[in-house]
Amino acid sequence: MQLLSSSQAYIWRYRAYRIRKNPLLIVGIILIIMVAMSAIFADLIATHDPLAINPKNRLAPPSFDNFFGTDQLGRDIFSRTIHGSRITIQMGFTVIFIAGVIGLGMGLLALVNPLLDEVIMRTCDAFMSFPYIMLAMAIAIILGPSLQNVILALSFVWWPSYARLVRGEALSVRESLYVESARSLGASKSRIIFRHILPNSWNPVLIKATQDFGLVVIYGAGLSFIGLGAQPPTPEWGTMIADGHPFLRIAYWCSVFPGLGIVVTVMGSNLLGDGLRDLLDEKMVM
Repeated sequence: MQLLSSSQAYIWRYRAYRIRKNPLLIVGIILIIMVAMSAIFADLIATHDPLAINPKNRLAPPSFDNFFGTDQLGRDIFSRTIHGSRITIQMGFTVIFIAGVIGLGMGLLALVNPLLDEVIMRTCDAFMSFPYIMLAMAIAIILGPSLQNVILALSFVWWPSYARLVRGEALSVRESLYVESARSLGASKSRIIFRHILPNSWNPVLIKATQDFGLVVIYGAGLSFIGLGAQPPTPEWGTMIADGHPFLRIAYWCSVFPGLGIVVTVMGSNLLGDGLRDLLDEKMVM
């Protein structure tokens, strides 16, 4: 027991060391914290009402009064970008949570019965044979243009990747010695799954969820850009880029600053995901 405790302490000390020596991971953490703080405190940070229209101040360049300028209706771009981070965070977390829960359940359910395993995996193959964005677009068109329908569409096309990942990790863990020992002692299948297999299959799911967050943000903004997601006057980044696109030559700030919000969020998600992969990979630690 003492040996196990010393081994775990070594692993966590080494992980702390790797965090300090990995500047890209630190940058990713900082970027995600910045986006999260702007979403949480959007009402305090925003300098104007994101929906307030001021035709006399339309397409005004960045200034001390309007940090990011104004759009074609005179709305403050800075305030709309800050409030857009809240919508983006909510959309990303909701899609990853729904897809993760469904995928986790389906991946573990596939272990119960070989026939059920075959049905679930072939269903996953059918979903994954189409590009995510195309399938999500088709579903969003059927459901109708709205942010809620985009969340449902993305969740619907994202869960198979989690199901396959969980199933693969569970099959690997199922062959471990401690699982074999539990099985030889008469542990039930449900106890083995929830007590031994599931807790030891979390790390890859967490890493994938962190990295997928950036992709969800891009796809959600893309669907909003073509009119299938958030509808005006909602301050969503994809919608803001679409609204500012016709004025790109004379008022670049209408589209550039919301685009930078997407870039910062995606970059932070990717850097954080890569860093977590290095930290949580026991093989790299040992």
